[in-house]
Amino acid sequence: MRPTPLYNLIGIVSAPVLYGLYRLRAKGQENLPEGGCVLACNHVSSLDPWVLGMPLWPRRFLRFMAKSELYWWPLTTLLNRVGAFPVRRGQRDVVAIETAVRLASEGHVVTMFPEGTRRTKGLVKRFEARPRSGAARIALEAGVPLVPAALKGTDKLMRFGRLSVTYGAPVELDDLRGREAGEAATEATERLMARIAELEASL
Repeated sequence: MRPTPLYNLIGIVSAPVLYGLYRLRAKGQENLPEGGCVLACNHVSSLDPWVLGMPLWPRRFLRFMAKSELYWWPLTTLLNRVGAFPVRRGQRDVVAIETAVRLASEGHVVTMFPEGTRRTKGLVKRFEARPRSGAARIALEAGVPLVPAALKGTDKLMRFGRLSVTYGAPVELDDLRGREAGEAATEATERLMARIAELEASL
């Protein structure tokens, strides 16, 4: 799928900053399949989507599930033009799930952060970072690969440290597709989070 014009513009402007100033290092891009998939990553900063998507641009166009709280004018227009779509956190958003399944089935890379929110040390948040099964459920329902990823350094941009991102091989799901949906999603999520932790430790 071709990136939107705004997505391309952000990519062009971002490349010198990420690869020059922040010395972005990426590996494992070959692990993303050619067709649709669900890409799931750890979440430490609001800028994670920027760093996660850049090493795959312009060949791949990431479709992000963004929290509904971000959808206010003029940010709504920006999010729509870079291919994001809203999800209401803290509840089962059927519309968001259906949208994600459709996009993945159509060949898009649907990108999610299974922890549900950014990790923040020492701060009590309304939505705490903990594993959620949405990414696994969408991959299983759409019949597409579930690809783990991990990144590092986005929470320390003011220190101008190196940024790193790695993409892992798809999580094994074939043995789960005949099981009850909830059970399959739970097992797939456990496998996914274990792989993300391994990738994060390797950075």
